[in-house]
Amino acid sequence: MLRNLWIIVALACLFFAPVQAQEKITLTTLDWEPYIGQSLKKQGYVAEIIREVFKRSGYEVEMKFTPWARAVYLAKEGFVDGYFPEYYADEIKAFAMFSDPFQGGPLGFFKQKDRDISFNTLKDLMSYKIGVVRDYINTKEFDQADYLTKEAVNDDLTNLKKLIAGRIHLMVGDQFVGLYLMEKNQLKGRENIEFMMPPLELKDLYLCISRKTPDADKKLAAFNKGLKEITEDGTLKQILTDHGFLKK
Repeated sequence: MLRNLWIIVALACLFFAPVQAQEKITLTTLDWEPYIGQSLKKQGYVAEIIREVFKRSGYEVEMKFTPWARAVYLAKEGFVDGYFPEYYADEIKAFAMFSDPFQGGPLGFFKQKDRDISFNTLKDLMSYKIGVVRDYINTKEFDQADYLTKEAVNDDLTNLKKLIAGRIHLMVGDQFVGLYLMEKNQLKGRENIEFMMPPLELKDLYLCISRKTPDADKKLAAFNKGLKEITEDGTLKQILTDHGFLKK
């Protein structure tokens, strides 16, 4: 009888033992399809990578979708743990730490096909209006080229509409993002828009951890460790394939 009582007590302790909760990490991001977006499958390739990587290190990810400028601001001021996806730029290191890189895409100019625009250096583009997105990092040379005429808007879709309407001559952006947005939104006149080759750069993407967040080094190390794991075990390749970034 006593033995049975001890078994019951042991089972009860096991049943009611507290389950160790995952640590929570809060990140800001934006709708930047086809890489990440609230309407995409699993919110896109980048979102799936972020979640899978942190899951392996015991973190539950909360993602907050906001306009890009606000996403960066919230991380910079320490209201969230970090933000993504970002391009590398030295000035960001003042308020955030960069993760190891993961796959991005070609960054360059879109133009109307019937406009005869070519260049060898950025100075050749001084006579053109160029659409940019507010607070986006592009390339170091382009972002520092204050001799260019740049018009800032809040998102890539607005720039595409301006480009089609002839209100700007060029827009700078990710090739995959521009082509995806034109098709998704069935923009009239999209058949006359092309991405100029070669691109300015082939860009990697990064997670940025705020320097103001508690245990920033620990969170960054956890991400880098998980990213290495999914790269080595084939999970990253499978995610890219599932989202159409690699052929099966």
